[in-house]
Amino acid sequence: MKTSSTLPALTLVLGGQRSGKSAHGEALIGKADAVYLATCEILDGTMADRIARHQKRRGDHWITVEEPANLAAALVENDTAGRPILVDSLGMWISNLLGAGADPEAEISALASALKKLTCPVVMVSEETGLGIIPDNPLARDFIDALGLANQVIADQAERVVLIVAGQALTLKG
Repeated sequence: MKTSSTLPALTLVLGGQRSGKSAHGEALIGKADAVYLATCEILDGTMADRIARHQKRRGDHWITVEEPANLAAALVENDTAGRPILVDSLGMWISNLLGAGADPEAEISALASALKKLTCPVVMVSEETGLGIIPDNPLARDFIDALGLANQVIADQAERVVLIVAGQALTLKG
């Protein structure tokens, strides 16, 4: 199967929780043989059910690679034969980094550098931040700060940026 010739080198799909951003990212790739780079770890039954629904929706032309933290290396390792990669999601990745005590800014920089070297198209899914109140929890503020930075860095580098609201796509760039 082939990917659409209109798929840019890097697309960022932003949206709130349950907005339809993952399904939109998958639809951008279409029926091409693709890599689904999952940053989520199965920590409970609810998450296992959600992952199973995502896998069923995608179909069998996707190869799933699970990488909760070392996203830059996983992208480079899976940059093969022009096969598009969907990363889902930057928010979970940032959460994993903070939970592991890693430096999000250094990891975001490494991710941006890795993206510049890839030969395959990449669609990155991320939660939009900053649409609500500032949390009183320091960890939540650190998460919002780090994810907001990641979104800005990736959006600056991306050829296409799309915001998903209630399942509807609004093109912000490209």
